[in-house]
Amino acid sequence: MKRVATMTLSLGVLCAAYGANVVKAVKVRSLHGLRCGAYLVRKYAHFTPVVLYPQTTLHLNDKKANELNKDAKAIVAKVAAFTDGKKVAIIVHWPDRSKDIYKGYKSDSYPDGFAVQFAANATNPQKLPYIGMGSDGRAVEIFLRKAYGQSVYEPNGNGDVAHQVNPHNTDYFGKELKKFEKEVQKLGVRPYARAFVSEGFRSMTEIKDGSVTWRSDMCYNTKRHIWGGMVIKPIDDAYSKAAKNELAIAVAVWDGKELQRDGLKRLSSWIAVKLPHAKNRALEKVVSEKVRGDVAEGKKQFAANCASCHNDKDFHNAPIYMAPDLSNVGGQATAAYLRESILDPNAVVVPGYNRNQHPSYAWYNLKNGKRVSIMPSFSYLDAKVVNDIVAYLQTQKAEVAK
Repeated sequence: MKRVATMTLSLGVLCAAYGANVVKAVKVRSLHGLRCGAYLVRKYAHFTPVVLYPQTTLHLNDKKANELNKDAKAIVAKVAAFTDGKKVAIIVHWPDRSKDIYKGYKSDSYPDGFAVQFAANATNPQKLPYIGMGSDGRAVEIFLRKAYGQSVYEPNGNGDVAHQVNPHNTDYFGKELKKFEKEVQKLGVRPYARAFVSEGFRSMTEIKDGSVTWRSDMCYNTKRHIWGGMVIKPIDDAYSKAAKNELAIAVAVWDGKELQRDGLKRLSSWIAVKLPHAKNRALEKVVSEKVRGDVAEGKKQFAANCASCHNDKDFHNAPIYMAPDLSNVGGQATAAYLRESILDPNAVVVPGYNRNQHPSYAWYNLKNGKRVSIMPSFSYLDAKVVNDIVAYLQTQKAEVAK
């Protein structure tokens, strides 16, 4: 804990770097043995402030969780990267007033956690994957870690009761007792660290074949109430590769105190991680683009063309199941993605709510086995109108917590 307690970040300071979403990776000799609270991180990491906005993928059947997250604010995280030329380490620090760790299988308690998502292919930044789960033809690789304390013993389903007794109630002593305790530890629930690949909603698949060698770490600064998380993976692996020495990543965090889990979390937009010798700026420009449009006119055009189906922070007239809520879309989507969604809705099709529960609000139809969005194309709109709407949508994001 001594190393963790010396992390030297202050996350409460707002600065002009917001919106840049560009992280420059620091070249180091080796990443072997690197931990999230190590001296190397504290001393040499170049952190970039990144805002994480509330995301609600699905409306949970959990009244308390919905109430806790109803008016959730954005938080400021800081992201840094190291590379040894073969692997990359992504380090994330974010504020959290409470340390919530896994305490066994419970339905009313959830741990803090974080994830780092990599775009499988960022050679065309104008068509990055959907920020949540990737999209058809635009896969993502996701590394997820949840906060665990000591391992928790859980029944293994095989009728094993011998390892559920208190050590003092066994007949073991000395070396035999230590051997028994090691066996119990092996059966315990270990830290939750998983890797997934996804190409759209309901396609998320855990990588279990050993095709990716990676590791993760979490540490908590009890004095400053800051979590640290780290993921180390090959720059190029079976599921994601660098594009001209740039990586497109996104960061998500879960707050256990707010009962966040699954699709209920805080999420960044795409971030450009620039490896050493990266001269191309295509990805950097896309993730940093701030549209210079007429926001007031864009709001009027949104009301005329979009508000009958989509709700956002200013308009709440549409049924909540009609179409995706856009209240935080300005903090999580690039301008390129917003333009594409307006001009070509079929490029990324979001499945929506359960079609059996809400049959009147299907977000897509099936045509020759392929999902086709029910949203019509607005490609007939004047280019200036589209630009103004995108400028307006970029203002749609939650207030940042102080």
